[in-house]
Amino acid sequence: MFLWGFDLKIRRNTIIVILTIFLIIAFAGCSEKNTESPETTGQWKDMELKDVKTGEIFKVSDFEGKTILIESFAVWCPTCLKQQKEVKILTENEDENVIHIALDTDPNEDEQVVLGHIESNGFNWYYAVSPVEYTQALIDEFGVTVVNAPSAPIILVCEDQSARLLRSGVKSADDLQNEINTGCA
Repeated sequence: MFLWGFDLKIRRNTIIVILTIFLIIAFAGCSEKNTESPETTGQWKDMELKDVKTGEIFKVSDFEGKTILIESFAVWCPTCLKQQKEVKILTENEDENVIHIALDTDPNEDEQVVLGHIESNGFNWYYAVSPVEYTQALIDEFGVTVVNAPSAPIILVCEDQSARLLRSGVKSADDLQNEINTGCA
């Protein structure tokens, strides 16, 4: 059967080839490696955050010379709560040279929700709601895993401000202490 001068089978095959080429091009763009310059790497360290408990404005770079653990979380995430309970154990057994920052990266949660979370669980370290720009800067440097709350993402920032994403999954207080002791040596 002919339709507009083309055989229907040939036309269907042509459409399939065109769609396949389109999908390859689209996915190739999505899988592009991060080519940002070294000058933009780590820009999140100089971006302002607001502690939801005290209203204090701070930046990660304010804590240069100290070890920092930054946890990306969401209030709704049970894995995050398990990780935060491990962080609480860690904070009770360590010196004050380690700074802890819990960063809510869920765009649907606000300061009031986070404040209720920390008060009901007795957590006592920095908690901030991540601005969209901050979240994007983290994704640009570490990939989307850094905002995948159920994978319990934690960034270790060393005294010299070098940073790396720790392995996925809940890390015990002992595991975190080991990362602090050996990860920045």
